[in-house]
Amino acid sequence: MTIKPPADTRAIAPSEPMVDALDIAANPPRRALALHRELDAVWRDEPGWRGFFTSVNHGTIGLRFMVTAFVFFAIGGVLAMLIRAQLATRQGAFLDLDLYNQIFTMHGTIMMFLFAIPMLEGLALWLLPKILGARDMAFPRLSALGYWCYLFGGSVIVLSLVFGVAPDDGWFMYTPLSDRTHSPGVNADVWLLGVTFVEISAMAAAVEITVTILRCRAGGMALTRMPLMGWYLLGTAVMMLVGFPPLILGSILLEVQRAFDWPFFEVARGGDPLLWQHLFWLFGHPEVYIIFLPAAGALSTIIPILSRTTILGYGAIVAAVAGLVFLSFGLWVHHMFTVGIPHMALAFFSAASALVAVPTAIQIFAWIGTMWMGQVQFRLPMLYIMGFFATFVMGGLTGVMLAMVPFNWQAHDTHFVVAHLHYVLIGGFVFPMLAAVSYWMPLICGRWRVRGLGEAAFWLILIGFHGTFFLMHLTGLLGMPRRVAVYPANPEWEWLNLISSIFGMVMAAGFALFAFDVVMQWLFGRRSWRNPWRAPTLDWAMPLPAPSYNFASLPGPRHGDANALLPLARGEGLLPGAPRGRRETLVVEPGSGRPDHVAALAHSTALPMLTSAAIGSFFAAMLAGLYWLAPVGIALTIWAGWKWGDIMGTDRDHPPARVAPDLELPLHFQRRNTLARTGTLALLLADGTLYASLMFGVGFLTVVAPNWPAPDSGIATLPNLVAAAVALGAMGLGLVASLRAETARSTPMGGTWALAGLGAGGVALAALAVLAFGLDDPTRHARDALRGVVLGFAVFHGVIASLLALRTLADHRQGRVSDQRAGAAPIWQLFQSFWLGTSAVSLTLIIAQEVLS
Repeated sequence: MTIKPPADTRAIAPSEPMVDALDIAANPPRRALALHRELDAVWRDEPGWRGFFTSVNHGTIGLRFMVTAFVFFAIGGVLAMLIRAQLATRQGAFLDLDLYNQIFTMHGTIMMFLFAIPMLEGLALWLLPKILGARDMAFPRLSALGYWCYLFGGSVIVLSLVFGVAPDDGWFMYTPLSDRTHSPGVNADVWLLGVTFVEISAMAAAVEITVTILRCRAGGMALTRMPLMGWYLLGTAVMMLVGFPPLILGSILLEVQRAFDWPFFEVARGGDPLLWQHLFWLFGHPEVYIIFLPAAGALSTIIPILSRTTILGYGAIVAAVAGLVFLSFGLWVHHMFTVGIPHMALAFFSAASALVAVPTAIQIFAWIGTMWMGQVQFRLPMLYIMGFFATFVMGGLTGVMLAMVPFNWQAHDTHFVVAHLHYVLIGGFVFPMLAAVSYWMPLICGRWRVRGLGEAAFWLILIGFHGTFFLMHLTGLLGMPRRVAVYPANPEWEWLNLISSIFGMVMAAGFALFAFDVVMQWLFGRRSWRNPWRAPTLDWAMPLPAPSYNFASLPGPRHGDANALLPLARGEGLLPGAPRGRRETLVVEPGSGRPDHVAALAHSTALPMLTSAAIGSFFAAMLAGLYWLAPVGIALTIWAGWKWGDIMGTDRDHPPARVAPDLELPLHFQRRNTLARTGTLALLLADGTLYASLMFGVGFLTVVAPNWPAPDSGIATLPNLVAAAVALGAMGLGLVASLRAETARSTPMGGTWALAGLGAGGVALAALAVLAFGLDDPTRHARDALRGVVLGFAVFHGVIASLLALRTLADHRQGRVSDQRAGAAPIWQLFQSFWLGTSAVSLTLIIAQEVLS
């Protein structure tokens, strides 16, 4: 049974043409049902339990991310209610101190790492191909790998609470509280290893989102005409690539200190606990905007549609997104105003923290102006948007207050900061995400919601939230510290905390009702008509629920909005059907959107799940303290990575794919600038950020940390200098070999050059091993420990470069290269260049330290 559309069915035009005008003829129409069957046979998941473990489809993986994130959100919400129950009275006996610390830490960890980031990843994976006019993400197997890493890592973190070994040092893991002396159990290791495991998922999603937006858009869709949601998610992905590596590095350094006693954060041996804070907040503050930007993208999508108009200030909003991305990396120190930062630096970071309000305000005024120009329909998504305005603006204003150093010194570590944090995160992320779920649910399940439940949930959440957290501003201004389980007999604090706890239960009831509403819609909602919001966007130019392949033929210059459903379903767009029995999508030039080639994407496979299990075995060995078993996990991971290469490439040249009557494009096997190469560049951006963070740590401890200069070093010996020169020389020869292996790929010399590059890599790794034996004891001083990490960084990348050389050699011997097919050589060149460049910088730095000390 279907229900009738609302009375107001006026369609609205997009603010900008969705695609540029390309001279591409339309394909002849075909029967829509026949196209559907042809595509569904290729794109659908395998049936039964096999489909659960082997699916790589973006729709399935995206929904799994979002459902799993909501489950973790529910767990984090229960923990929040336990915290509020404890604080309802001044000497709360609901929880003992150890359990309270575990619950407090787990609440923050779950909400930040297991809900917010994975939720936006899931939304991006599920939504991006639909709004960009593609059939899937750029790397389906990478999406699946990210999900399994998220599920396994998140489960370990949550189950640690059940077994009484949950992290208990705060979700920020400040040192020295979290070092082996002050936290001797495995609690801190659970956080460090579990979060690092989960961060693999975030980095995979960041690469996936970046490449998909740049290369997998509709034919002719220039970046300047891309839907705003694409710009928001591109900014988010770039921030993830640059913002997450400092946390990954900090987690690795702290875990190495705990496991092997390398003193990165120990003052007595040249370390400094402030290095952890810098690395953590280099991630922590950009994360606020990483969370906010996708939510803002949902607002920029939904507001004009429910206002029956076009978005106001497309260009200004794009500029504001770019401004937020840039400014967010200059604010981390405002979390550290009270640690003894020099006054000039305080002034700089205070001004930058206030300045970030400008691009945020541009977006808010653009949204308000859009609503002012249109005719606002107060349907359920718009109610949540109103809740966003009422909440996030208050959080932004208190953020500007905290950016002022004198006020920050007074409010630091009080409940005022807790209130600000929740106003920004719940107001800026949760309310927009609830609006997004309400808006896109008909596209997910093909059903309309049960009337009345959603509105009741909204009012319970809104009233409960403000009743809970608005009062915390007052308790903070009255001096109540954060992170406490009990507090003294202060009646002003006690009655405010009691009221906050009561309203917290109201808010929890609202979230429970929202979840019930979603389940009822999924199971019992009436069938929805197509495009119930009368939106002009491509995500609604498909049947409901969205099929596994999204579009029977891909949008082109004549199919820029939701009105293109019938032409696309009849195959009049680009690349209709699946005539070659492959999962194919269009790849375009990054800027102009001009079609470049056709990518044949991966089919269902269990390899991502097995790879995640292999990576997890390494983390499990580290967590159990079985360090001798960790190399087994590394070997399993290398084996799994090699298997990924086995199912890539082809041993024959393919004819061009017919995209339109007058357009034929080569398959990606026969292109050098493939999705894989673009993805490698994105990965190396993150890799370079991690290396820059490591260099920052070296410079910070050298200049700022006490107990320097370090003890005399015995590293500047002739054998070590010779080994360093040999290593760099061999890396250079490997780079030359990688270039020659590609240029000579159609001749036997290509394989010879690959073999030479593999040998050069082995020589370089052997020279680095000689250097490792010549290092000073890394446990005696932070300088020596950092040198060990720098050398380990070089060895790690040398192993990757050598494996790529071996893959290039295998490609030659298996016939996977020709005049048209480059194989793995372009990727090898990128990693070889990175290995050589970073190693040269590292060795130069160590020599400079020796000369200047």
